[in-house]
Order: sequence, then structure tokens, then C-alpha cells
Amino acid sequence: MVSRGMRGEVAYPLGFRFDMVRGMNIKIMKLHPSAQVPSYAQKHDAGMDMCTVERVSIPAGRMALIATGLAMEIPRGCVGLIWDKSGLASKHGLKVMGGVIDAGYRGEIKVALMNLGRKKVALEVGHKIAQMLIQRVHQAHIKEVKKLSSTIRGSGGFGSTGK
Repeated sequence: MVSRGMRGEVAYPLGFRFDMVRGMNIKIMKLHPSAQVPSYAQKHDAGMDMCTVERVSIPAGRMALIATGLAMEIPRGCVGLIWDKSGLASKHGLKVMGGVIDAGYRGEIKVALMNLGRKKVALEVGHKIAQMLIQRVHQAHIKEVKKLSSTIRGSGGFGSTGK
């Protein structure tokens, strides 16, 4: 059952709240004085920018776990998904590794960045390192079976649908 609050917000099951005009509320706690509260660069962007609180150098072919200095309270029924910044990926070969932040996690958000490029990449305090999307999640009911239904594709994987 969905109900509406006094300011137009919608209350969904599992405590999920979404204000139809302004979006959902995310509580952010700064753990470091240099931490920057995530923000959307443009009005209709999907991802909010995450910044580093440390100066770090990532050699080619290496990975670094980079601190954001932030903890957050993602609403129950949602997940924070950390994605690449397209400019860092296309210009420097930086790729986010992992990046699922569950609603129950309250520790510091850190970003694992892999340098797939050929040169060392230096990041300064305050640089944008990733973007986070907040999305609804559905937990599936898992059922073990002896046989799966058949499909045209069957077990064809990796490249089986053509070029």
C-alpha cells in the first residue's frame, strides 16, 4: 500500500520514502574535514559525484582503495551503486572495481579504482573519483530446483548471440 504525506512524499512498503518533486532523502555524515557532500553536477544527472579526501597516485596496472571521508544512510529498499566517471575512464583508464553499498552499511564509503591505463594517475584532495547512483532493489525469493525451463538460447553464453 502506498500513502502520501503532507508534503507530497510517497511512503512505500519497507519504510522506503520518495518525494515526487525532490527525490528521496539521503543522510550524509562527514568523517573527515576535507570531505565533500556528494552532489549532482546537472539537474537531471543520475549519479552524484564522489570526491577523494586524500592525495593518491595510482601506478599503471595497479589498484587503490580511495577514501571519501563520508558515511551515509541509504534508505532501506535501496542500494548505492558506485560507477566510473566517464572522463576518468576514457582519458586515464580508471575503472571502479566493485561498488555496491548496501542500505545497512554505515562505515566510510571507499572507492576501489583500478588504473587500466599506461601512465600513473595522480589524484588530489577534492578530485571527483566516481559517481553513485541510488536505486531501488528487489530481493528475490531463492528456490533450488533440479531443472530449469528451456529457452531458445539455452546455455549459450559469451558471444553466442553473434557479433
